[in-house]
Amino acid sequence: MENRLPPPAADTEGGRGDDDLLPIRRLEISDYTKGFVELLAQLSRCPPLSDADFRARFTDLAALGDDHVICVMEDPLSGRIIATASVFIERKFLRGCGKVGHIEDVVVDAAVRGRHLGQRVVQYLVEHARAAGCYKVILDCEPDRRSFYEKCGFSEKSIQMALYF
Repeated sequence: MENRLPPPAADTEGGRGDDDLLPIRRLEISDYTKGFVELLAQLSRCPPLSDADFRARFTDLAALGDDHVICVMEDPLSGRIIATASVFIERKFLRGCGKVGHIEDVVVDAAVRGRHLGQRVVQYLVEHARAAGCYKVILDCEPDRRSFYEKCGFSEKSIQMALYF
């Protein structure tokens, strides 16, 4: 996808111009036709999904309400989804039945990276987790993404382990 966003406006106050005005919203069923799945494929293996499969998963996740939020940013010129991320809220017994936010699937379209859109969607989800009463927000990332998440306010805490099936 070519970069259809206008160049960031100059801003003497230290802001990022027009990109700050792009709204962040929750995923909608119509985002299937706006390149949402194709955007996810820029992050990890994500084979094409049928409309029926997308609708079924969307319905499953929507039923979780505020405990699972997928946010997106849409290019106002092309109508394509250009950034996304998700957070799910884990309800625990620890810390007096506390909650933990888990951020996943952060991706910005390659054509518009470097405009702080990723930081904006991460911050949106961090604020959602804070408002939901989470005592922390965690995420896993590849070592080459460490500096990005440090800019978002995260710090390295532990070692990630995984078992894939």
